[in-house]
Amino acid sequence: MNLGLLISLLHYRWNLSIVAELHRHNGAKFITLHKRLGASRSGIYRCLDALAAQGLVRKNPGHGHPMRPEYLLTPAGRTIAEPCTELLLALKTHRDEQVGLKKWSLPLVAVIGVQETRFGELRAALMNITPRALTLSLKTLEKQRWVKRHLINAYPPAVTYELGQPGLIYWDILQAFDSIPPHATAAG
Repeated sequence: MNLGLLISLLHYRWNLSIVAELHRHNGAKFITLHKRLGASRSGIYRCLDALAAQGLVRKNPGHGHPMRPEYLLTPAGRTIAEPCTELLLALKTHRDEQVGLKKWSLPLVAVIGVQETRFGELRAALMNITPRALTLSLKTLEKQRWVKRHLINAYPPAVTYELGQPGLIYWDILQAFDSIPPHATAAG
């Protein structure tokens, strides 16, 4: 799993939506993104800057028709456009955008995968996550039934997490990110 790419993509709420919009319409103007997504202007600017820093989005170079798109996907951005669009469509279809587009939800689904995973393993895999953020994210995912929590009656007691049915749906979609080589999305 290209976990670093997934984490950086979901760092800001609108990144995934912007990539999908640019893919769907072969580029877009800033104002069009702002109106279609319903995000704040500063939020769109922050996401576009972050996506440009990752080498996924660029400003349209040169001069031309006033209706030309202002922002385009780079070749690296095009490699992730289909999985982003499919993931966003699934989240919309299942009405899971509120949960799925939070910073750590989908990276947690990716790490848990098809095996039972302990808290420490999740924290180690997601190095930048704080214990509090991990706990709150797991509680949210458990409430939505994306994740099941199991208490193991041993000494010392342990807790493991596995994906529930909704989590498995998204885990299947996230497998498309496996086919993207890490260097394909490196900024540069």
